[in-house]
Amino acid sequence: METVFKGVGTAIVTPMDAQGNVDYEAFARLIDWQVASGVNAIIVAGTTGEGSTLSDEEHCQLIKYCVDKVGGRIPVVAGTGSNDTDYAIHLTKFACEAGADAMLLVTPYYNKATQRGLIESFTAIADASTKPCILYNVPSRTGCNLLPKTALALSEHPMITGIKEASGNISQIAELMSLVQGKMDVYSGNDDQIVPILALGGAGVISVLSNVVPKQTVAICDSFFAGDIAKSRKLQLSLLPLINALFCEVNPIPVKAATAAMGYGQNKLRLPLTSMEKANEEHLLALMREAGVAFGG
Repeated sequence: METVFKGVGTAIVTPMDAQGNVDYEAFARLIDWQVASGVNAIIVAGTTGEGSTLSDEEHCQLIKYCVDKVGGRIPVVAGTGSNDTDYAIHLTKFACEAGADAMLLVTPYYNKATQRGLIESFTAIADASTKPCILYNVPSRTGCNLLPKTALALSEHPMITGIKEASGNISQIAELMSLVQGKMDVYSGNDDQIVPILALGGAGVISVLSNVVPKQTVAICDSFFAGDIAKSRKLQLSLLPLINALFCEVNPIPVKAATAAMGYGQNKLRLPLTSMEKANEEHLLALMREAGVAFGG
């Protein structure tokens, strides 16, 4: 099994200009800041990156730009999952050729799938991939729950090496860890569960929080891996108010407001997502100030 990264992978936002076009200049600065802040991987064109409302051309261009800008400093994981398996295969093949280090494959949404359908779909995508694949279980968004025994079956595929677990169900994640340990890396998909999942043997987190406070998020994982569980736990708990504010509306609505305030693009999202409610935004920005986040011009 090939571990793609250990620690913090930032599920990076896609900065946009006032017209809703991708702001590559802001994206480049955000990437450089993330790398300089010590994150261990960049996840591009995922949920937080508004991958579902990027055109095919934009999706591919964003992946290629991110790969080139990172320049091998840390791994780049490309969001190439879809509820259309053929389209996911198309994106995966492109990302492999573009130089991405791994793929992030969300479970099918809207049309959902049976567990057998998940096995067949993910197997078809992994068969087409020349790079490791990380599965992504987020049933609250997709209506489709990838069960531990299904993950175990998929872990037998040589290209499926990890899973981002965002079910929020610690009991399910514990069962998953007991079945796949040594066969598949498990990453927390929820920023409020980093330490609990590390304690179960997790490899790290694919994080929204690290868009805003990357050094602190990295410190949660680094402290845990260094054996300072008390420090890791204290950091996790101290960041809970900020984490809750980043998820008080549908992701990535709050984090887009946050990164815009930091000077990385405009507070612009593509419909059906709209900008953050004013009272929620003011609360988020106040918590960011308390955390020492620098605001842009």
